[in-house]
Amino acid sequence: MREIKKYLSMVKSKMNELISGNLKAFSSVLLVMFFIGISAQQASAHCDSYDGPTIRDAMEALQTNNVNLVLKWIDKEQEEVVIPLFNKTYNLRNGDPEVYAIIEKHFLETLVRLHRETEGASYTGLKPAGTTKPIIQLSDEALANDDIEGLLNKLNNHVNTVIREKYEKVSMLHKVREASPEKGRAFVEAYVDYTHSLEGIHDILDGGVEHSH
Repeated sequence: MREIKKYLSMVKSKMNELISGNLKAFSSVLLVMFFIGISAQQASAHCDSYDGPTIRDAMEALQTNNVNLVLKWIDKEQEEVVIPLFNKTYNLRNGDPEVYAIIEKHFLETLVRLHRETEGASYTGLKPAGTTKPIIQLSDEALANDDIEGLLNKLNNHVNTVIREKYEKVSMLHKVREASPEKGRAFVEAYVDYTHSLEGIHDILDGGVEHSH
């Protein structure tokens, strides 16, 4: 999603401001980038869900007869599909409720499917409200309120706790990794989880986030 990419760019910019100053603040931004990046890769239900921004814009567009609200979610070439379908859907709003519900869902499905095509992602159907991951909800709120600091404050303690728990687990198992094959395997499992988490942070900083929204 373009908004997520824009937001990640904003977070990276914030990180650059902090890198020469407060190391603790820098680490907070870095870890938040990791969790936002993983969510951007995995939260396939975000733009598909009824409480996601794409469908929210679509519903507002239908309420106000303003197709421009949804055009940002598609490419210029796709407008020839979306605009006529939007007009047809809007014109049926005051007709038979059952017929309108079918036409409205078809419009939403078409919009989401075309949006996902712009991102190179497959369409897997509309998802119910409540399926959007909390991290994405927080990132959307930060965008809406122009408040990156509020997002960092909400996430900092949680993120640090998660990484610390991973470290403490692998550190404890490292001490007994040669005691038995079972303890050795437990160490390897914890080690892989710990190092992959940190590797994910490095990859995001080094090469950015590939979006599959």
